[in-house]
Amino acid sequence: MAKSRKDSKGRKLRDGESERKDGRYSFRYTDIRTGKRNSLYANTLQELRKKEKDLEKDLDDDILTDGAVKKMTLNTLFEGYMSTRELADSTRTNYMRTWKNRVKDELGDIKVVHLRPSVIKAFYARLSNAGYSHSTIKLIHNLIFPALEMAVDDDIIRKNPSKGTLGDYGRPAEKREALTPSQQNDLLRFVQSHKVYKVYYPMLIIMFGTGVRCGELIGLTWDDVDMKKRTISIDHQLIYKNDGNGCAFHISSPKTVSGIRELPMTREVCRAFKAQRELDFLQGKSRDVDVEGYTGFIFTAKTGRPLMPNAVNSILYNIVDAYNKAELQRAKGQHRKAELLPRFSAHVTRHTACTRMAESGMDIKVLQYIMGHSDIEMTMQVYNHITDMSRVEKEIEKLDRMTVNL
Repeated sequence: MAKSRKDSKGRKLRDGESERKDGRYSFRYTDIRTGKRNSLYANTLQELRKKEKDLEKDLDDDILTDGAVKKMTLNTLFEGYMSTRELADSTRTNYMRTWKNRVKDELGDIKVVHLRPSVIKAFYARLSNAGYSHSTIKLIHNLIFPALEMAVDDDIIRKNPSKGTLGDYGRPAEKREALTPSQQNDLLRFVQSHKVYKVYYPMLIIMFGTGVRCGELIGLTWDDVDMKKRTISIDHQLIYKNDGNGCAFHISSPKTVSGIRELPMTREVCRAFKAQRELDFLQGKSRDVDVEGYTGFIFTAKTGRPLMPNAVNSILYNIVDAYNKAELQRAKGQHRKAELLPRFSAHVTRHTACTRMAESGMDIKVLQYIMGHSDIEMTMQVYNHITDMSRVEKEIEKLDRMTVNL
């Protein structure tokens, strides 16, 4: 009979266990799934046997026990998860930037097997205390959760530690209200007659009349506009990002397949494109700027380069500031309360366009197509939103007319 092995304290060691010269303990075993020899280490025999018990449970549940897997960090897991996703360039860039700025140095170096719900909740609490909105924290959660879900599917961990951790962390997102019809009309009249900002009148008409996304707007070329058929072809967008060689413009596919569409123009939008072409001619703007094979951009800076996304928003902010300044002077002279416009971004012009179309009674599936929404729920959120009492009154008038005709 083989003599049983014992440690320096006379305790019997099991098969695979040994006491090292430095006083630590180890357990050697073979992972039957991979055939690899692995080791567990602990400072005490009691601690080692707890690890052995956990290992036995992992093996029974088919959880991978390979050393490399156990050392995998959340950053490494996220890289693997992103390699499985088919995403538009702009979306991928946004996700990677968000991870780098918010997650990489906070949670990223933690081993996946060591992540606990309390750790993730504490992370979200720190973001919330730092003033981040719930929508931003939700975006981060929507990157962490599926990556860890993939780890569950791959038998790296038994359950997803981020499940149920989002809660209501973060301040409520600022509600983006569409402009009312009167606000929209007042703004357009102001811009049309302003000696400085009237050059942006055609662009505003097109934004309010089509509801295109900002990236789609600045990416439009004259080849995308068919004045005879009165259609706009949307099959790309322009983004400004750093691809490792510095920030530059890049052509990207629309966010979703639904983003590829052909939009009929209203007469007003068609006139706006004609006016924009005349402006380009009068200003002598160059149309030779090339971005990955695309030229002839419609909305450009004085240099002929396409407008940057933040430049479009800056234009809108400046116009609203000028409008409100003029409105304050008018109100003071007329001894009334000023009716100021809220500062709004290009996203609000899109939301406003969608709202106007919904208010006109446009078929919801047609509206979904025009907006390029992949999910009709996004369209429904606008379609079901009552902007003001005038819409209610119009519907009651319809009912009244029906009653009279009975």
